[in-house]
Amino acid sequence: MNTPQANNPLHGVTLATLLAELVAHYGWQGLGQQIDIRCFTHDPSITSSLKFLRRTPWARERVEALYIAMHRRTTREK
Repeated sequence: MNTPQANNPLHGVTLATLLAELVAHYGWQGLGQQIDIRCFTHDPSITSSLKFLRRTPWARERVEALYIAMHRRTTREK
């Protein structure tokens, strides 16, 4: 039985979508300031960042945490 995950902002969101929303909100420079990862600060691209984040669990956790914080702030502002 599938239970809905209404309180989980990551449910149903792909890593590519999550990253694209973060880039749209912060920009590459702002994202690199929030999370100091080389793939965000030196010649950034969605493709290279996705490859790095899929192979590096600690970096993915930080990106997901930033997305959750951004999601909570934007839903409160509405």
